[in-house]
Amino acid sequence: MSSSDSLTITRPDDWHVHLRDGETLPHTVRDIARYFGRAIVMPNLVPPVVTVQDAAAYYERIKREVPEASQFEPLMTLYLTEQTRIEAVRQASNDELVHAFKLYPAGTTTHAEFGIRSIESSYPVFAEMEKQEIPLLLHAEVNTDDVDIFDREAVFIDRHLIPLTRQFPDLRIVFEHITTTTAVQYIEATFDKVAATITAHHLMYNRNDMLAGGMRPVYYCLPILKRKQHQQALLKAATSGNPAYFLGTDSAPHPRSTKENSCGCAAGCYTAHAALELYAEVFEGLGKLDRLENFASHFGADFYGLPRNSDTIKLVKQSWDVPDTISFGANELVPIKAGQQVAFKVVPE
Repeated sequence: MSSSDSLTITRPDDWHVHLRDGETLPHTVRDIARYFGRAIVMPNLVPPVVTVQDAAAYYERIKREVPEASQFEPLMTLYLTEQTRIEAVRQASNDELVHAFKLYPAGTTTHAEFGIRSIESSYPVFAEMEKQEIPLLLHAEVNTDDVDIFDREAVFIDRHLIPLTRQFPDLRIVFEHITTTTAVQYIEATFDKVAATITAHHLMYNRNDMLAGGMRPVYYCLPILKRKQHQQALLKAATSGNPAYFLGTDSAPHPRSTKENSCGCAAGCYTAHAALELYAEVFEGLGKLDRLENFASHFGADFYGLPRNSDTIKLVKQSWDVPDTISFGANELVPIKAGQQVAFKVVPE
């Protein structure tokens, strides 16, 4: 239901989020639990979440931080390493908390040092995942010196994803945080078992926002922001009404000290403070606000084989100021749109 200044939709879910751990967990859980019903939680802690026991312990730590008024439910994932065995897949398939395995090619992003160096060596694990109907979540980039950082996603599709889907045609795959026209074209040619998440920041920005006039660390993420033509392809895909695409923020907090660092900028954009509101701005700007509900609330649940949420939330056209910084444990972080206004706000019904 919608009017010119409000929109009521099924409670949305976030199908890709980083909550971190320890003293920062209360802050990230507070933000993600404001109105999301569920979220697929990334396992790239140090050490990573690799067993069902690890996932259960992390789940309990998250649940302790969920505000009493929230019904937020974390959906756990396991980090695929070169030590992952078929038995781990079988254990995961029998565990009610674990919903997927995450594949990071080694060295591609934050805490990916535990990841896979040879994807082909994990084919026996993928075969068991296909058999057990457990989704594989992909950070789909190569990380080799011969490939430019802006081409990593497209090369991954050619070198690894196409052979993977040919070998395992019934393996359900989520191609996470897609960033290129190549990825959009691939998804639209193959959607059945392969779907994709799209972040708010890849819809809102392109590499000029990050680089023109000087480096802006707040926009640095991996996969990196691409040219405007790729941004336009993502905008068209997200608002198309195609069930292959659904909301995954990839909200990834880093303290300001590691984002604004002369020795290297941490990769990740924090959007959980205003995630749905940012997507609403994007969809409204394209005259597609009526398609936000499917993208945010329906298509992801359908792909994962989970029931859609049964309650609703209300967005109103009401501007509010994003703070310059947000508390992050003993530190602070700079969120997306820091010091600017957001045009939508989620309010109690």
